[in-house]
Amino acid sequence: MSNFEIIGKATQFIAEEMGVSLKKSAISPNIRERMDHSCAIADGNGVIVAQAEHIPVHLGSFRVGLRNLLKWVQEEDISLKHGEMIITNDPYISGTHMNDVMILAPVFYDGELKAYVVNKAHNVDVGGPVFGSLNPEARNLFQEGTVIPPVKIVKNGKIDSEIFSFIKNNFKDPETADGDINAQVAANRTGISRVVDLFEKFGLKEVLEGWHDLNQHSRELSIISLRSWKKGTFISTDFLEANERLIKLKLSLTVTDSGVIADFAGTERQIPLPLNAVFGVTFSATAFAIRSALSSDIPTNEGFYSIITVRAEPGTIVNPTRPYPVCGGNVETTQRIADLTLQALSQCVEGIIPSGSSGTMFNVMMGGERENGKYWSYYETIGGGNGASQGRDGVSGIHSNMTNTLNTPIEIAEKEYPFYFTAYKLRRGSGGIGRWRGGDGIIRSFIVTRDCSLSVIADRFKIGPYALAGGSKGRPGSIYIRRGKSKRKYGSKFSTDLKAGDEVIILTPGGSGYGKADSE
Repeated sequence: MSNFEIIGKATQFIAEEMGVSLKKSAISPNIRERMDHSCAIADGNGVIVAQAEHIPVHLGSFRVGLRNLLKWVQEEDISLKHGEMIITNDPYISGTHMNDVMILAPVFYDGELKAYVVNKAHNVDVGGPVFGSLNPEARNLFQEGTVIPPVKIVKNGKIDSEIFSFIKNNFKDPETADGDINAQVAANRTGISRVVDLFEKFGLKEVLEGWHDLNQHSRELSIISLRSWKKGTFISTDFLEANERLIKLKLSLTVTDSGVIADFAGTERQIPLPLNAVFGVTFSATAFAIRSALSSDIPTNEGFYSIITVRAEPGTIVNPTRPYPVCGGNVETTQRIADLTLQALSQCVEGIIPSGSSGTMFNVMMGGERENGKYWSYYETIGGGNGASQGRDGVSGIHSNMTNTLNTPIEIAEKEYPFYFTAYKLRRGSGGIGRWRGGDGIIRSFIVTRDCSLSVIADRFKIGPYALAGGSKGRPGSIYIRRGKSKRKYGSKFSTDLKAGDEVIILTPGGSGYGKADSE
């Protein structure tokens, strides 16, 4: 094994250790249990060299978010010094949505800036009118939460108490925010220490050259993998649900010997609803699908990202302009972009791409007042069925594509929040039929014990996921609220108030089948 491979693996494990530190230090179940966080290492120019195997939508966005943030630092004539960290959750800079708080720290060696460590973590509430801050009725960015512009949260090695106080006092659960943001700072400190150790062990020159060679190697492996792909342009279309109407997304995917061009011309314009996906999300979802289709084990860094060109016209739902709302773009539009890319790739690398998975993160946000007068906020994404593939049935009850989180265990949720579960099981028969059957979705239901609010941002309630080779689509999702003897069905995006004793019943979509069933 050559030196750059050893250095590359060591750097990746630094990112992994940062993630372990973040998870173990965090307060919220969303990070501590669901692991809704991601970590990465970049060189002194902000070029991604290594990432941990965390959340796909976070990871691809680091490339865009890091460039945006460093550009902002340069334009504002701000210098980052040893012992300083910058925080932001501005989606139009960080590249995802407002709940993903991003913290960047420089790594100095012999008095010179030689690298960066960075992490994102989904803070369960970042202010705004809705508990959980993913507001399905937002008409602009400011109705989603508190925008934190890039600002130095750590100075001289210590958290700036004035800035931190401002942030916490605009979040509805400041104690949880205190613990989670401190965990993010601690994770970066771990990363800084380990990168310096790497420089000490191998030598600065050897590490920097190793990082450069690693990126070059990743690019070469990616291009070699493309040789087996059919060349040409492949078209796919799909839709998002804006409750009463469908929003069209279109992709033209062009594969050449030197790379892949993803052109979203024909996709609808931005809308005053929170389904717009900032460019970082669009790039991330596209890159995820392409990376999944490559046969080689390729490190996911700038070398791989460099083979991908994404063209998304400003002012469209896949590259909106500030201040259009974007919270749902990160969680739902990102799933649809991945579906679009995978569906186009199914025409290019036949027999490799599976039928569509559930196609929604099925975001559930709840909150209210505790007995002590303080607020609580709960956030969960709920898995569904994976699509079947050639030779294999789809997996049931699992997070797929752009989400890679765990679930919040029932025992933890019931301990932390005022509700209890009445069902958590597979939704039998929801997977599409075919020669290979799609995975089943999930039924997850609970009764609240205190008055509270509920918000939902989901999708695939009207149109099931795409099916390949003659398979059948998985069953769409649905949600009901039972109050007393009445039971009401809701759409895929809404906010409402719950009364103590109300039961929420969630049915997530199944994955689609692959190939014609033998009986057909």
